[in-house]
Amino acid sequence: MANLTIDAQKDLTYDAIVIGSGISGGWAAKELCEKGLKTLVLERGRDVRHNLDYPSTNLHPWEFPHRGQLPLEVKQQNPIVSRCYAFYEGTEHFFVKDAEQPYVQEKPFDWIRGYQVGGKSLLWARQTQRWSDFDFEGPARDGFAVDWPIRYRDLAPWYSHVERFAGISGNRDGVPQLPDGEFLPAHEMNCVETHFQQQIARRYKDRQVIMGRAAHLTRPEPIHLEQGRARCQHRVICERGCPFGSYFSSNASTLPWAAKTGNLRLQPHAIVHSILYDEQKGRATGVRVIDAQTKEVTEYYARLIFVNASALNTNLILLNSTSGRFPQGLGNDSGLLGKYVAFHNYRARITAEYDGHLDYTTSGRRPNSPYIPRFRNVHRQETDFLRGYAAGFVARRISESDQQGMGASLTQRLLKPELGGWQVGSHMMGETIPKESNFVALDPTATDPWGMPQLRISVAYDENDEKMIRDYQEQLTEMFALAGFTNIQASDDGRAPGLDIHEMGGVRMGHDPKTSLLNKWNQLHACPNVFVTDGACMTSTATQNPSLTYMALAARAVDFAVGELNKQNL
Repeated sequence: MANLTIDAQKDLTYDAIVIGSGISGGWAAKELCEKGLKTLVLERGRDVRHNLDYPSTNLHPWEFPHRGQLPLEVKQQNPIVSRCYAFYEGTEHFFVKDAEQPYVQEKPFDWIRGYQVGGKSLLWARQTQRWSDFDFEGPARDGFAVDWPIRYRDLAPWYSHVERFAGISGNRDGVPQLPDGEFLPAHEMNCVETHFQQQIARRYKDRQVIMGRAAHLTRPEPIHLEQGRARCQHRVICERGCPFGSYFSSNASTLPWAAKTGNLRLQPHAIVHSILYDEQKGRATGVRVIDAQTKEVTEYYARLIFVNASALNTNLILLNSTSGRFPQGLGNDSGLLGKYVAFHNYRARITAEYDGHLDYTTSGRRPNSPYIPRFRNVHRQETDFLRGYAAGFVARRISESDQQGMGASLTQRLLKPELGGWQVGSHMMGETIPKESNFVALDPTATDPWGMPQLRISVAYDENDEKMIRDYQEQLTEMFALAGFTNIQASDDGRAPGLDIHEMGGVRMGHDPKTSLLNKWNQLHACPNVFVTDGACMTSTATQNPSLTYMALAARAVDFAVGELNKQNL
């Protein structure tokens, strides 16, 4: 009987376990498998196979029952996820519905989730900017968070590593606060966007308008063709799943690559309950998993564990991983687990009109747009708020139809649209300040359908955010006016935190175990064979879209972890 137990445990034992199959989990799996480790990837949602499980990717608008619109009943049943710009009839199967996975909002928070193989890598906006030392050194300079234990030089080669494999389009812009990378050809600006770029360059020494850097194959390299991916077709329905693999996702890229090694086992419908800890060994030994369909509990074992469940779920799993050694959650000697959660502030927008270039319009579609790197408080503190914001920018000319009348005459007018003027717009992406009062915790009574504690979320804006919004509106209004734009309108949509889908923190990196959970290698200070390389690890948020940084951190951490494993240090 003892031998049967040992054999059964061997069948459930791997060299490494990765929790989560999204952007960072896919990278952890790829790197571990390439280095020869038998790796189990646990995904709480269903399987989504590249090219086979994108049911709406080739549908025309008239092929949807509601022409892409969601029925009122669906919106009423899902007030949270319905606020997401990407949630519509062609994508609703990739989103978690409100009733399926309840959580407790101590303060309003729109938690947008995608539980399936690939996670939100099927849904992301694909913007990919590197951090600079202005970002890594920010907390030490401003004192609003603990110092990052790494600097740009530590991550630069790993940025290059993931950029070459993922495929990132962009220009070498020479912007100090936004380092250049390994780029495929950039998308092009249209004439009004170029006009704005030129006007800003002429009038400001410290502000730039550049083409966005995006995870799209504008010109595939051999490494991308080897992955089975093809050139971007500019269909601009990326969130339905791309049959060409033209934008980067776990499903099209890292997971198939890991599978080719023969070292990957992908287990969908596997909800991680907790990480198992052996107090005698002083190490984590595995994970406890609930089958999402049968609710059967299974334990899997490994020498290395990478937690990439997405930021807030990673916090939930670690908080739920209690033992005699860690009564407050795995690695939580400092009592800071779940605290200092931050996010990006997308509330503010600017719109305007432009009467120039009326002899031009645009043709075709583009899955990308220009970007304004952060220009506030970069070299010195110059405002009454800390840190800064980046901004998106776009110009478009739309067709307008005379909709007066009815019957045949209306039909004829609708069939003869005329070009209107140019419309321009911008949105902010502001850095929020990590604060102890912004936290997540396990609810003491409420549970989810699998008996797991529900996550209680207490995250809110503060006065720094309000000041930043006002400054963005003032500065972009000035920039728009100098560019000759008219009818400039500033707005604040008042959205709750979370709708940016860039939640970060709770398991932050740092030098000191008393003030952080992870060291410079994304390794738990108090449990060295557990690594966290998703958004939960972030010490601060900067202003850049964060996914590229997660990917680079994951690849770097795997390289270190496997080295330590080979040295018998883990």
